[in-house]
Amino acid sequence: MNNPKILIIEKNIRERTLFSSLLENWGYYVTTSHDGEDALAKIHSEEFNLVISDFMLPGGSNGVDLIQSIHSVSDNTRILFISLESSVKNAVDAMKAGAIDYLVKPVDEAQIQYILEKNLHDQPTENNSPYRKQNGKVTIVTKNKTIMHLLDLSKQVAKSTASVFIQGESGTGKELFAHFIHDCSNREKGPFVAVNCAALPESLLESELFGHEKGSFTGAVSQKPGKFELADKGTILLDEITEMQLHLQSKLLRIIQEHEVDRVGGLKPVKIDVRVIATSNRNITQSIKEGKFREDLYFRLNTIPLTIPPLRKRPEDIEPLALFFINKYNRVDGRNVKTLTKSALNTLKNLPLNGNVRELENIIQRAVLLSDNETIQEKDLFLENHDPTFPDNPGNTEEPAASMIAGPLKDVEKKMIFQTLDQTKGNRTHAAKILGISVRTLRNKLNEYREIMEVL
Repeated sequence: MNNPKILIIEKNIRERTLFSSLLENWGYYVTTSHDGEDALAKIHSEEFNLVISDFMLPGGSNGVDLIQSIHSVSDNTRILFISLESSVKNAVDAMKAGAIDYLVKPVDEAQIQYILEKNLHDQPTENNSPYRKQNGKVTIVTKNKTIMHLLDLSKQVAKSTASVFIQGESGTGKELFAHFIHDCSNREKGPFVAVNCAALPESLLESELFGHEKGSFTGAVSQKPGKFELADKGTILLDEITEMQLHLQSKLLRIIQEHEVDRVGGLKPVKIDVRVIATSNRNITQSIKEGKFREDLYFRLNTIPLTIPPLRKRPEDIEPLALFFINKYNRVDGRNVKTLTKSALNTLKNLPLNGNVRELENIIQRAVLLSDNETIQEKDLFLENHDPTFPDNPGNTEEPAASMIAGPLKDVEKKMIFQTLDQTKGNRTHAAKILGISVRTLRNKLNEYREIMEVL
């Protein structure tokens, strides 16, 4: 897959140059425009994954006009606004029109990286996901009776305003269910705002969720609406909510009870109308017993509980999912793989797949890229050193067990890494994602190979 393409619209040439250089260093393909008219001309001739722009453009047009113009040409292009103007109205209008976020300058690099990673790599879109229909609504691939029952239940509860709590292991599709509920609800035309509570540090998470007033803390140079305000008349997804600190849980409980949010440093609360969906991959009962999660908050969130079974308990889903992922990466990577052999399918069914659908997707993506014919065979799965007990995890500082493998298997690992790097034209971030390892692990592997060559 080619690097994601980003179009930056910025009238200030210095800011335009600096920002484009930053994104290019992160591995993105970047094009720039000085105004909306020039940008639309480029969008007509080239497809972009993301447009980054100020909300107010030269000539008097605004972000809502821009979104409508872009989507008239390309439905799949996402829009991120980074503006000098701290306007709650503009931010809410932008989110309702379909923007992925509205940030106020100056912005933190880590925040930009998080948003880009979330929307250009992790998030399913109409263009690259087997989970979306042509009408833009989520559909979930399954032959499993339990999943079908959960989908029917989700349709029933979608019309209500009740909070939903979705539990399941990582990679089972919790966020997809949240999207599905939003799409089936009366709020489908409103914004869907997702926040990963595990991905942001505590100091940043509070401001992201609740917003802040100018001068409320060091670095708060302007007023900023939080995600709850941006989700007004829509749905907010609190992903991995059990990672949230207790004092933030208290503020969240008040928001759910009172339907109003207090910005950091604010003098009066802001009324909101938001449907809350929360997810967790932890045993919530155990978290409550250990005092890590408030029981009263759990009762508020758990009005409608959904528990998604892991993929190993629904083996009938492996084949349809594998075929969907084959089709997906044929489109994304320009391949022509038709299917997989029975032995390859049986091998997949016998894997523990602790990473669930996400792990299966990584295996199929790798096989599609590295297969040398139209049918994926067992050898194309490259499972000789596949170790699902070592998922990428920010808290895991150990290297995968593959680093202790000697002899021929070590050669297979090395071959697979270099083949993947060749397919991705040296993009380590993309290669690591395909291989199912962290960029850090990939870097260490390459250093290890380099040291061996120096010894020889």
